[in-house]
Amino acid sequence: MATMFATNEGGVDRAVRIVAGLVLLGLVFVGPKSMWGLVGAVPLFTGLAGWCPLYALLGIRTTPNRAR
Repeated sequence: MATMFATNEGGVDRAVRIVAGLVLLGLVFVGPKSMWGLVGAVPLFTGLAGWCPLYALLGIRTTPNRAR
């Protein structure tokens, strides 16, 4: 039985989200020092959790078939 928060992100997807999140968060401290960099928290947290609420809503899974 699938749980509501089952992993729906594959390894590459998660890695890209984590790196993108860290880069965007870095904008808060270096570069333009804009608070818009806090948007990076979203991909960072979804990448660390391995679950994306938008993917769940749209029925998208980037996990390998064997992980389902």
